[in-house]
Amino acid sequence: MAGKTEAEGFKGLLTGGLPDLGPGPRANVMPQEELDKVLGLLLSDADLPAVSQKLVRCLLLLWHDHQDAAHTIAQDIENVDGSYLHGIIHRREPDYGNAKYWFRRVGRHAAFATIAQRAAELLGSHKQPSLKMELMPGGAWDAFAFVDLCERSTGQAADKGLAETLRQIQAVEFEVLLEHVLTAL
Repeated sequence: MAGKTEAEGFKGLLTGGLPDLGPGPRANVMPQEELDKVLGLLLSDADLPAVSQKLVRCLLLLWHDHQDAAHTIAQDIENVDGSYLHGIIHRREPDYGNAKYWFRRVGRHAAFATIAQRAAELLGSHKQPSLKMELMPGGAWDAFAFVDLCERSTGQAADKGLAETLRQIQAVEFEVLLEHVLTAL
C-alpha cells in the first residue's frame, strides 16, 4: 500500500488535460520515456506489490495515450483490476464490443461505488438529468452504459458537450482506479 506522499506523487502524473474518449494522442502528454523514468523513481519508493506496480504503470501510460504499452501490461494482469484497465483500453481504441467483453470479466468492481458517487457529484448540475440515470441506474455505476455513451458521443453528429462531460467522468474513473490500486492490499 502506498503512503499519502507516494499517492500524491502518482496522482501528480495525471497531467496534460483530460484524456480523449478515443485513442489520442493529444497535446501535452508526457512522452513514454519520461513517464517511465518518473514512474521508476516513484515505484522504487512505494511499498506496492508487483501487480499493483503494473496496474499503476498501465493506468498512467493509458492516461498519457500510450495505449500499446498499456495494452501489453494489461494483457499480463489476470485480475479484475487488469480487466478493468483492459476494458478502458478497448473503449478508447475504439473497440466497444471488446471493451464490453472485458467489463463482463470485471463484474462488480470495488471502485464502482466511488466512481458512481463522484460522477453523480459531477453531474449534479448537468443540463441532461437523464445522463445520471443512464450511467447510474439505481445509483450504481454501469460500465456498459458508459461504453455505450462513449460510442454515441463519436461520429459526425456527436454532441461536443456530451463528449466533454464523458471525458470528465472518464478522468474520475482514472482517479478512482488509481486510488483503489494504491490502497488495495
